[in-house]
Amino acid sequence: MGLTVFTNYEEVAAVILFVIGMMNLLLQANLIKKIIGLDIMDCAVYLFLAAKGYIEGRHAPIYIDNITDASYYINPVPSGLVLTGIVVSVSVSALMMALTVSLYKEYKTLNLDEIMMKLRNEESEELGKLTYGDIMEEEQ
Repeated sequence: MGLTVFTNYEEVAAVILFVIGMMNLLLQANLIKKIIGLDIMDCAVYLFLAAKGYIEGRHAPIYIDNITDASYYINPVPSGLVLTGIVVSVSVSALMMALTVSLYKEYKTLNLDEIMMKLRNEESEELGKLTYGDIMEEEQ
């Protein structure tokens, strides 16, 4: 058991990175730090896929020297998944950053707890402005 941890150090590093990213998502109130935590988790998944796709002694699946035997090459699917995941991750990160900028412009803070408190205050003010007649009209 203890020996496999030292031979699979890429997988161990991926799990440690994933846990760091998850803790960052759970414990941080700042939206930028949450986005960074999600990016760390993405990198951990890519590291894990790349580590699983690599086979010692095999080469990239590029047709060279007329070698057509499949046992000479690594599986190209994990590499393709990693590249696709990176593209999706960059897009999602850009969207999250754009939404974070718009939230900052609206509420002047990046702290998620403060944003939620301001939203609740706005909601209670909206409800406080309603009169009994407005509520009766909405029910009918």
